[in-house]
Amino acid sequence: MRTTTLGTQGPEVGVIGLGCMGMSYAYDMDTARDAETSVSVIRGAIELGATLIDTADVYGPYTNEELVGRALQDGYRERAVLSTKVGLEVSTAAPAAGTMPGLVKNGSPEHIRASIDASLRRLGTDHVDLYILHRVDPDVPLEDSWAAMAQTVRDGKARAIGISEADVAQIELAQSVHPVTAVQSELSLWTRDRLSDVVPYCEERGLAFLPFSPLGRGFLTGRFTSFDQLPADDMRRRLPRFQQENLKANLAIVQRVREVAERVGATPAQVALAWVVAQGRRVIPIPGTKTPKYLRENVAAGDLMLSGEDLALLDGAPLPEGGRY
Repeated sequence: MRTTTLGTQGPEVGVIGLGCMGMSYAYDMDTARDAETSVSVIRGAIELGATLIDTADVYGPYTNEELVGRALQDGYRERAVLSTKVGLEVSTAAPAAGTMPGLVKNGSPEHIRASIDASLRRLGTDHVDLYILHRVDPDVPLEDSWAAMAQTVRDGKARAIGISEADVAQIELAQSVHPVTAVQSELSLWTRDRLSDVVPYCEERGLAFLPFSPLGRGFLTGRFTSFDQLPADDMRRRLPRFQQENLKANLAIVQRVREVAERVGATPAQVALAWVVAQGRRVIPIPGTKTPKYLRENVAAGDLMLSGEDLALLDGAPLPEGGRY
């Protein structure tokens, strides 16, 4: 796979990484998980060049880090660029704005200090390559949260730090305390909000931009054409874009992806991922999958070069109906 760097000074990584959340959390929850297959997918990603492996303490909760740690044994840790996150907690309270149901924000320095140690224990490593603040906590000054994140670097527990779902002002504030290596936010053909501000900011300053859900939570693959196709205990059933009327309207986006896929001889998933990669030199999408088949499909998208005409057709796809959360 083609490679880039995690920021201007960061390690070399494949232009597509691997998001591990779905192996333990949120999607297809009524389907039995196969830990052995997940381990093979993580190791397969590294062998194929998708070396950026992304998890978070809240996924599971906590069990996804353990799974990733298991996969990175036997010499795989040295070959991976490992990213995990802090700043969300599972709660029965109402979800925080901009988060999935059942999660609340906690960016307190005390929480961050305790969480990095717990994450390292679960991951079975003495450091992570990238430690990301999962969400900015409105009840904690960002300077305080970011100072605690920076301390993990000084302590040797993280090589670099990043921030998720932040706007430009928040990134600049964080930068004034300690360098930001990466920004993680949702980006796909049905979530293009950050193309007007955060992505150009990162491009100009050499920050990595890590899109999560680059396949629109699986929608852009064409897998779902009806709300009823969603598994019974799947978090997508609670998201506005997957409600039946919105979903029907959003199929127009999938149709545009299919048109380009037919033109270039690729799958819709590969076209959707290649469009994301084309948005910047250090844009590194982290699609998730639980199967070797889709891993190979996703990784192959890293070498798919879309023409200007192809990209223009995709750029002209309709905007989505319904909010993200």
